[in-house]
Amino acid sequence: MGGVEKALLDLGGRPLAAHVAGRLGPQVGALALSANGPAGVYAGLGLPVLADAPGTRGEGPLSGVLAGLAWAEDIGAEALVTVACDTPFLPEDLVARLAAHPGGAYARAGGRDHPTAALWPCAARGALAARFAGGERRMRAALSGAHPVEFAAPPDPFANLNTPEDLAAAAARLAAEGAR
Repeated sequence: MGGVEKALLDLGGRPLAAHVAGRLGPQVGALALSANGPAGVYAGLGLPVLADAPGTRGEGPLSGVLAGLAWAEDIGAEALVTVACDTPFLPEDLVARLAAHPGGAYARAGGRDHPTAALWPCAARGALAARFAGGERRMRAALSGAHPVEFAAPPDPFANLNTPEDLAAAAARLAAEGAR
């Protein structure tokens, strides 16, 4: 996507992360952004920025989940819900449906798993950190034992925007749905 920080890509006059926050925010008690760039770059989003722990940067999204779990525990939460910053059409009942499975859950749509859209119990942080320390980096493997929750598709509400064509299609969909 041209080397631009994906969370800040413009979609309908707002950054992608703002669309995601607009969908997820009403469903949770607090929001934060997992990112390793300079926090000031994301200041316009008005969210705390959670960097990966030292020594784990560049180790993939599971490192961000661990940073998120630490933050969630610090604010007294029992669980963390994660989503990708480039999924602007998240279901408005995502958290409620994932939370129906407090032992951990992840989204599935159209027969495809979406392990970045998941509920992670804070109580599982130690076990997840041990798996990470042992070399595990795959989100899907880290969610073994978690419950898959099926969401309606098409269109897939968890589809990532990975190309300029994806971004253009999302802009068209957003315009058709009426900007949120």
